[in-house]
Amino acid sequence: MPGLTQNVENAEDIDYSDIEAKYKVEYDDSLDNTIIVDGVPIIDNSKLERLFAKICKEFTRKGVPVKPDDIFMPWDENTGKSKGYLFIDFRNANEANNALLAMNNHPFDAKHTFKLNRFDDVEKYANMDDTYVEPEIEEYTPREHLRAWLTDPQGRDQYVIYRGEDVEIHWHGKPSQCELAYKPDWKDFLYVSWSPQGTYIATLHRQGVRLWGGPSWKHQQRFAHPLVKLIDFSPCENYVVTWSNEPIIVPEGKPQGPQYFSPDDEGNNLAVWDIKSGHLLRTFSTNTGAEAAPKRQMPWPALKWSPDDKFVARVTPGQMISVHELPSMFLHEKKSLKIEGVVDFEWCPLGDNDRDEAEKVASVGAKGAKKAPENMIAYWTPEVANQPARVTLLSFPSRTILRQKNLFNVSECKLHWQNQGDFLCVKVDRHTKTKKSIFCNLEIFRVREKDFPVEVVELKDTVTDFSWEPKGERFAIVSTNDPNLGNPGPGITIKTDVSFYQLDRVKNDFKLLKTLPNRTSNAIRWSPRGRFVVLATVGSSTKSELEFWDLDFTLEDRRDGQAVKEDWGSSIQSLGLADHYGVTDVEWDPSGRYLATSASAWTHTLENGYAIWDFRGQELLKQIQDRFKQFLWRPRPRTLLSKEQQKQIRKNLKEFSRVFEEEDQRESENVNTELLALRRRLVDEWNAWRARCKKEMIADKSHDHAKEKQSEEDKEEIEVWVEEIVEQIEEEVDD
Repeated sequence: MPGLTQNVENAEDIDYSDIEAKYKVEYDDSLDNTIIVDGVPIIDNSKLERLFAKICKEFTRKGVPVKPDDIFMPWDENTGKSKGYLFIDFRNANEANNALLAMNNHPFDAKHTFKLNRFDDVEKYANMDDTYVEPEIEEYTPREHLRAWLTDPQGRDQYVIYRGEDVEIHWHGKPSQCELAYKPDWKDFLYVSWSPQGTYIATLHRQGVRLWGGPSWKHQQRFAHPLVKLIDFSPCENYVVTWSNEPIIVPEGKPQGPQYFSPDDEGNNLAVWDIKSGHLLRTFSTNTGAEAAPKRQMPWPALKWSPDDKFVARVTPGQMISVHELPSMFLHEKKSLKIEGVVDFEWCPLGDNDRDEAEKVASVGAKGAKKAPENMIAYWTPEVANQPARVTLLSFPSRTILRQKNLFNVSECKLHWQNQGDFLCVKVDRHTKTKKSIFCNLEIFRVREKDFPVEVVELKDTVTDFSWEPKGERFAIVSTNDPNLGNPGPGITIKTDVSFYQLDRVKNDFKLLKTLPNRTSNAIRWSPRGRFVVLATVGSSTKSELEFWDLDFTLEDRRDGQAVKEDWGSSIQSLGLADHYGVTDVEWDPSGRYLATSASAWTHTLENGYAIWDFRGQELLKQIQDRFKQFLWRPRPRTLLSKEQQKQIRKNLKEFSRVFEEEDQRESENVNTELLALRRRLVDEWNAWRARCKKEMIADKSHDHAKEKQSEEDKEEIEVWVEEIVEQIEEEVDD
């Protein structure tokens, strides 16, 4: 059959290479998904199942799920025991890389620490060529300094405003120095938040949290916590806590690893992250008891940091305080502080002297050096059965009880530390024996003195706000006996009294300096430098007053922060009164020279915006902006100057002041010169315009006159003779 033979021969000539290439199956002979784990306990066959179960649990807890079938354990035929290492096969190379990051140097138990390596790396280094090849030198690219804003030549501060969907970061100083610093294009976020020392600014998105910083405001870190609502930084900016009202869910196929949630985190809603690495350290649940009280408000922050970032603690109301070490997040000494009935606690802040001492000890590091001071926790327990309420000071990590104070007829306690840790005020709301009325006592612990003496300030009214003067020995309170307190009607403003107290070291008690009666103030805002204070009426629909006070108005001679005059009360003087309608937030800038007030659209929608005042209450700037939400000053870190340097600056303050005054004078002269030059230029332009207009008018008149003259010359004179017969007489003449 010649036709069929010809077709077969033609079929053999057809090129199928494209189809073969399309459906070719590549054989993957690489082992990039295999990890070698060293440091595994050496066991016999009887313990194999238990060991595999624990290894799988440890890997899964770190976000890298492993099954026993994925593990291969080599055995020594002579001894019948394992060789101390094993192989784990993962689904792909990405999971193997995640396991390497999460479990390398992982402490499996007290005697064994895992060391992980890729199987491909073992082969590569075993077969490495011995010929040395000099590596290429990469060009060094310096990273941006995250605190570059502190080097501003004019020493200005920054603030951020959030309006509508837009964020703006501004420089603020003298009026001539205020300008826009940066306008980012961040989108779809809930709100912004500065870190405690101003290094980062955080934005909360639906997918999680992003950190930004540096001169160019580049993205610095991200934390994948879906539907996050709240954020809290540790004091030293090493860690961050995120919270969502929705429990964590890890869908199938989602990325896992040290920067992501694992199945073990499901159901929790509070997460702790390492800022530098972005790794997830641990998750917790805050829903305990939510079924019984679904409408209760969750206290925030839910985790409270020690001031040195070494510990973080949380309270289980009525049972215990659990303190975790950083960065491992292991429970300290594997046990919590069992405290029956405990309600709340607070860490003692580190004062400047404490920080200097800790830095000195850390730098010396020699044997016999003075031990760094321990942290301190204050907590309180209510009255139970026949036991009184109690406030306790506890040293940590030694867990030594330093001081206890029994309290009676207690309804509620609030703990207020002074920012240097010198004093602790326990605001005790007491009830009478009939429990029909409430009054207040202030139990003030003098922490720096031997045996922690306690001073008591008895008050007859309810205290609604308490605030220590930063780095000082004074405090202010807002008190009231208004019957509308607790159930104010619409349009009703609670009447209050504001009182100032000062420690009298001669009598060893706190002396009342002055009381300002019949106020509506409900918020106290001290300047971060002390001395100046603002009393504000916040959150009221009818009142929005701001009172600026100077507590050292007549005390010019001050020694080590202590007034030398006996009549302290007379030194308290009003600097000014102001008003910001609908004010919801009041915040001093880090320098203590300016105050910002704002009315947020999150609270109401009437005249939203912000205003900036000087410390005397003079308005410098006011912006009324629709959909205005946030105003936040950028915090500054602790000064790098030593105490000796600071004393030297204070000693030579007049010389420095003279330099600044000269700069201000030059700036004022420059401004006046520029203003004078502007006025002269405007006058010259006016005169030139007038001269030009006058010249044009003269030219126009000359042109019109010439035109008229020319038209007269061009005229034709036409004479018309008109004959008119006035009278006609006919006469006959005789010849």
